[in-house]
Amino acid sequence: MRHFQTKRAFGLMLFSLWPALLAVLGGSPAFSQAPFYQGKTITIIQAREAGGTGDLRVRAQVPFLRKYIPGNPTIALEFMGGGGGRKAANHVYRTSHPDGLTIGAMTPGFVTSAVLGETGVLYDLDKTIYLGSPDGAAQWVFGTRKEVGANNLEKLRSMPGLRIGAQAVGHPIYFTGRLFAYLLGLKEPKFVTGYSTQELDIAFIRGEVDGRSNLAETIVLRNFDWIGKALVDFHAIIEVPKGNQQSHFARVPELESFAATDKERQVLTLLRTFRATGSPNILPPGTPKERVQILQEAMRRTFKDPEFHKEFKKLAGDEAAPLMPEELERAIKEMPRDREVIDFFQKLSSADALPAR
Repeated sequence: MRHFQTKRAFGLMLFSLWPALLAVLGGSPAFSQAPFYQGKTITIIQAREAGGTGDLRVRAQVPFLRKYIPGNPTIALEFMGGGGGRKAANHVYRTSHPDGLTIGAMTPGFVTSAVLGETGVLYDLDKTIYLGSPDGAAQWVFGTRKEVGANNLEKLRSMPGLRIGAQAVGHPIYFTGRLFAYLLGLKEPKFVTGYSTQELDIAFIRGEVDGRSNLAETIVLRNFDWIGKALVDFHAIIEVPKGNQQSHFARVPELESFAATDKERQVLTLLRTFRATGSPNILPPGTPKERVQILQEAMRRTFKDPEFHKEFKKLAGDEAAPLMPEELERAIKEMPRDREVIDFFQKLSSADALPAR
């Protein structure tokens, strides 16, 4: 009997000490377990080829995500270019397992393609889960090779059949190239696609194409000789948001100064709105809520970390302008969708000849 009482007293003592033991071990039985992501690998599927500015923006996020996701998982990159980003977007949305182990790193065309109703879009913006975007600002600049001889607007407009290079129909570089050509008044330009990002740089310098749209920070970071050695004549720039200037292109006119009608200005406004959503990080529908919350919080902490901003600047050549998960979701839901402007935008972004001006 005495032995039983001793055991009972010992058990009661352990029971009374249980809250203190939990506090030492982590606060609750759930927190004493290993984090879900410990020992796991997260795959980030990039909707682009390797080596471009978009790739570098994603790489700037990787070490910080690994740091802030409990369990510090391995993070691997997979590249899935094609269709202006639609191939990867469709894969993440429809094919990847919604287990929190696959993140999609989209191009700025992710939102644009869906709103415009372009063919091949098999994802739904309103059902996609958003983790945020590192880059809600950008500048596209249009240039021609020095050998072309278009060192002023009059000469540029007098040259028929200029070959303008891009990756694919629907890609932001393709659309902005078309928009530059339209508003600058180029004569019967030809649009040459099918390049990867790196191939397009080479094709441009070799003379396979005469002109191209490009991100200003990409030129500064990867092709500064185009500026420093005056290898390229720059004709116009698109600022997102308007007034967001790149010091090396401060004298290049903003494309809106060439717009002649309200509709043309509205198209530029729509483009800026599209681009303000940046390069979204997404999860497929059905991802468990607790894993969504873990990844969203890791992304928030990444974007608030001063060291991330330094790394982003070093790799991508420009300042990060992040949108938090809730900001990105709200921006997409509140995006203007005026039918007439969208129809005009679609004509400019299609594979057809540019509309008459």
